[in-house]
Amino acid sequence: MASKIPRLICHHGPVLNLRLSSRTPSSSRLTCTLSFTRTTSTARALIPPPRSALSTAPSRPTTTTTRSPSTLALTIRPSTTATSAISTPSPANLPPYQPPTTGLLSHLPAPLVPYAELARLDKPTGTYYLLFPCIFSTLLAAPLTTPITPPSTLLSTILLFATGSLIMRSAGCTINDLWDRRLDPLVTRTAHRPLARGAISPQNAVLFTGAQLLAGLTLLLQFPLPSTFYWATPSLALVTLYPLAKRYTHYPQFILGLTFSWGALLGFPALHLDPLASPTLLAAAACLYASNVAWTVLYDAIYAHMDAADDARAGIKSIALAHRHDTKPLLCGLAAAQLACLSAAGVAVGAGPAFFVLGVGGAGVTLANMIWRVRLHEVRDCWWWFRWGAWFTGGAVTVGLGAEWAVRYWGLGEMEREGGEEGQKEMRGDMLVERNGEGRK
Repeated sequence: MASKIPRLICHHGPVLNLRLSSRTPSSSRLTCTLSFTRTTSTARALIPPPRSALSTAPSRPTTTTTRSPSTLALTIRPSTTATSAISTPSPANLPPYQPPTTGLLSHLPAPLVPYAELARLDKPTGTYYLLFPCIFSTLLAAPLTTPITPPSTLLSTILLFATGSLIMRSAGCTINDLWDRRLDPLVTRTAHRPLARGAISPQNAVLFTGAQLLAGLTLLLQFPLPSTFYWATPSLALVTLYPLAKRYTHYPQFILGLTFSWGALLGFPALHLDPLASPTLLAAAACLYASNVAWTVLYDAIYAHMDAADDARAGIKSIALAHRHDTKPLLCGLAAAQLACLSAAGVAVGAGPAFFVLGVGGAGVTLANMIWRVRLHEVRDCWWWFRWGAWFTGGAVTVGLGAEWAVRYWGLGEMEREGGEEGQKEMRGDMLVERNGEGRK
């Protein structure tokens, strides 16, 4: 390899000739020679070592310099143990990867640890965020069935959703890391992911994805068919689109919101209710879905601030970069949209005070507290609020919806059972959808 920069002007005037040479592409020796057109001036050359010398190799490069009145030769011999690729340098000062010594992953056999890391089994917060919309829609739909969904059915349905959230979130992470395997080494937080550090080959990751999707399909078949299958399948396209969005738009969080909020539609068919069979049910499902989309963009905007510096350096787009100077006003707008759509969903199903006070009110308090207190310039603070915000806001909405279901099941539900079919229609506002399809007439 040889390259020339024929004329280089130094600060004091002399014209320099610069030549870089190396014996072979894999050679560990790089020679740089600077020739002066006159010998009366002095100059200092600051030549950075090759990027391969900046890896986590334990030894430092050995530098030998010789100087004469007319030439300056600099020879750099990087450590032979340096293996980092020039095209994907690791972030500066990144410590070497260390296998987990605590938690679930520390008890797994060493060959399985990279796959557990790829599935994010050690980072369950994303699974919680995927599960909460499923819980919301299940609790919202439960009082609308005939008879009202009993606790056993409610809990078993939520348990199925919990298992599905774990499987599909892990599959989404694998797909995301496959797309980002050349970008992840450029970001401090993601540089040690299994694909980024070469612990898993892309081919094995594709096979692992296939196994995850097959497990997800097996679980999906446990729900009422065919309606749940038809409602769930389109979400796979969104899972694939999200990693691409960050390359072309500053708002990939919106695509993530469409993906993570899909569970807000699935609770209805999971309880034998088809949103397309009733305008009221469709409005409730759509409003709940929109509320969750706004919530996802909100919490992921906070999460994106953790990587803002590395994303800007690597050319990755995010909402944190697009709104770096007005993030909190944006978060306030998203919170208002979330609460408005959540309220509209409650109005559509005729929810009572329990939902609006505990669910909508509780979510409003937790969101306001988070937006006020989060320090977006501190990585650890962003992570803390992202992690616990799932339980604060998601928990408040769950309590509100759960209280609404309990009031109807043990209070209004008893009145309906005594009042018969006509009393049910009157109390529910003529929005019943029968399991046998009569609600379609």
